[in-house]
Amino acid sequence: MDYTQILGLLAAVFTTGANFPQAYKVIKTRSTKSLSAAGFSMLFLGSILWVIYGVYRDDIPVILANSIAGSLHGIILFIKFTAKKQK
Repeated sequence: MDYTQILGLLAAVFTTGANFPQAYKVIKTRSTKSLSAAGFSMLFLGSILWVIYGVYRDDIPVILANSIAGSLHGIILFIKFTAKKQK
């Protein structure tokens, strides 16, 4: 593993890790009222496109980071669209 891959993996850990607190809060509270459906849809689609790009480029950090982030964005979107509205 060279320094460029290590740098990519570190970047992946930080940017992907930044999604965990939001996903945890949404899963725990089931509250998505303040979250933008359009914004998370764009993040979800962008993550999927990054995974495809990473596969074509054979770039493991890009594939791993965006697979995890995309999964978290997908969970948040699922809850956003299926959770009962809170008053």
